[in-house]
Amino acid sequence: MLITDHIMNFVPSPLIGKNFEDLGPRFPDMHEIYDKDLRDIVQNTAEDLGIELRQGVYIQLTGPNFETPAEVRMCRALGADAIGMSTGCEAVVANSMGMKIVGISCVSNLACGLTDNPLSHEEVMEAADKAAPLFKKLICTSIINIHKSL
Repeated sequence: MLITDHIMNFVPSPLIGKNFEDLGPRFPDMHEIYDKDLRDIVQNTAEDLGIELRQGVYIQLTGPNFETPAEVRMCRALGADAIGMSTGCEAVVANSMGMKIVGISCVSNLACGLTDNPLSHEEVMEAADKAAPLFKKLICTSIINIHKSL
């Protein structure tokens, strides 16, 4: 999934604490944290490679547990399309530092309550391993295409 935006109000901001102005502002603008031009390049790359790439809003929760069915419903009501335990914090810091960001998430399992099967870390790892060759191809080709656009 190509990340178009994120929600991370359930984890502390990585910008809390002493601010180092030379690394970035205390209150960075967050209106387009995931750069539209970079997203377009990745989307076009996926299309050229015949890789199905959905787009959506990512929500970062703390983990390390899977979410309950009620938490999944809450995330959906907030506008999230995918749930994870990282990415948002890293994107906030990179954005604060003035970096252009593109986010791609490998959605490895249906959330709790969307299937009758219990969730397991093994299932997530198996799905990630299965997706790895296509994911690698998408990332490597996207980097080449981003470099060409500079």
